[in-house]
Amino acid sequence: MKRIDLENDIRPLSEFRANTASLVRQVKKTGRPLVLTQHGKSTVVLLDVSHYQSLLASLDHQRSGDDSGDASAGA
Repeated sequence: MKRIDLENDIRPLSEFRANTASLVRQVKKTGRPLVLTQHGKSTVVLLDVSHYQSLLASLDHQRSGDDSGDASAGA
């Protein structure tokens, strides 16, 4: 996943509501997540589904590695 571009990838929720389709296209095209803000604070991150699945797979892989390390340490 590409890093967030702080100038282009942080937007207010009101702008997302007004331009949902184009901002979703931006996320899919650039591969970068979009941070949405509410009252000036980050609220939610919009992430392309393939990148989200990749993150979950990486997390599962790390967790399974941690589990096998715990089992061998206890033996």
